[in-house]
Amino acid sequence: MSNQRITILGNGSWSSALAKLLNANRHPINWWMRSAEALNHLKTKGHNPHYLSMVEYNVDNIVFYENMAEAVQAADLVVIGIPSAFVVDALQVLPKDSFLNKNILSAIKGILPEQALLLNEYLHETFGVLDVQYACISGPCHAEEVAAEKLSYLTFASSNERLAIDAAKQFQGEHLNTVVSTDIYGVQYAAVLKNIYALGAGIAHGLDYGDNFLSVYITNCFAELQTFMDVISTQSLHHYNTSAYLGDLLVTCYSMHSRNRTFGNYIGKGYSVAAAKLELNMVAEGYYASRGIHRICERIDYKLPIADVIYDILWKQQPPHEGFKMIEGFCS
Repeated sequence: MSNQRITILGNGSWSSALAKLLNANRHPINWWMRSAEALNHLKTKGHNPHYLSMVEYNVDNIVFYENMAEAVQAADLVVIGIPSAFVVDALQVLPKDSFLNKNILSAIKGILPEQALLLNEYLHETFGVLDVQYACISGPCHAEEVAAEKLSYLTFASSNERLAIDAAKQFQGEHLNTVVSTDIYGVQYAAVLKNIYALGAGIAHGLDYGDNFLSVYITNCFAELQTFMDVISTQSLHHYNTSAYLGDLLVTCYSMHSRNRTFGNYIGKGYSVAAAKLELNMVAEGYYASRGIHRICERIDYKLPIADVIYDILWKQQPPHEGFKMIEGFCS
């Protein structure tokens, strides 16, 4: 499948980083974005005006689309990089048979907050997409380091191992190594939870907790993630001590590139959620993920003590210092 046609939906920082990887590999791509201004800027100037603006693209190898349905039809592999909070609204313009005979690569790293579903579950319910057509990308991998050509690792997961292998080959390059997994549900849920826990790590930093507490906090988050995975995802064996689980959790909790950590830091310093959104000016997936995971836990009658407190801080206006006093009691 080395000659497969690839369409990217979305032009945020992560979509832009993935486009850079393909562009560097001289792979032709189709690229849809909602903003006509950004599309025209990319066409004429060769870089994204809003995200990873230092990256220069070879636009001769890119076909730009304003019409999403046309962009999807032009592809064999559709990379969905629209943030989870907006992807359902964005995809509503598509006919129900749009993904027939096409493969999907999710670059969302989030959960659909209103539906409390993973993207593959929503695509199956709405468009009839089968799991054998679906793969996802997981870190640890920050878009900013991809743009700076720092060595990075991506996990490509699918119940269809052949699909994961073929998708990984398109992105592998001098500065990117790839790992293949068949743990499609575990890898996605791990990506959702690490964003919530990273947001909590930012709150702790904003509250002036130190590295000693943060290391204990992350250890307990990792343990909580594993207990949840053993309940919610029994389809495959989970390899927790791998980059898609532990590595992604660590980098998202510690890195200054982490939007979730930065968002949480504002909350810990006393910003309201609305003010933190304005300061960040980007989507922090952990904010929406906290509500989605809370709804899933209600549905299955399961408690995640740390994630529950972070949800209460973000959505129930619990004072952060009170919430983290409770988390102190959970940690050991």
